[in-house]
Amino acid sequence: MEDDFLIADDFTRRLAQSGAEVLGPAATLDGADTLYRKEPPPHVAVLDINLRGTPVFPFAGQLQRDNIPFVFCTGYGDDPIAECFRHVPRFEKPLSKKGFVDMIAEIARLYAGRRSTQ
Repeated sequence: MEDDFLIADDFTRRLAQSGAEVLGPAATLDGADTLYRKEPPPHVAVLDINLRGTPVFPFAGQLQRDNIPFVFCTGYGDDPIAECFRHVPRFEKPLSKKGFVDMIAEIARLYAGRRSTQ
């Protein structure tokens, strides 16, 4: 989820170049919800904390309830992140290409391993 087209395009390209299948981007909560309801569920979600003034925490809560891992990408510090999401990995914009892609790949790998043992 990212409301800035250029950043969303950059995220999408970086992930696709690393071999990921990208479902988005989505610039709104409604758009993200539409993508999320597709099958199969995503392995990992990347969430900008603030989408045109709308916090993504309700959507993050849904992902958390459904046991879908996610990361926050933000231009903000720790302050706007609710206590229940303090454990979620967070990337500060602008992103380091290698660090971002490596983290998403690791989360996806762990998620795939977890699903295969269920």
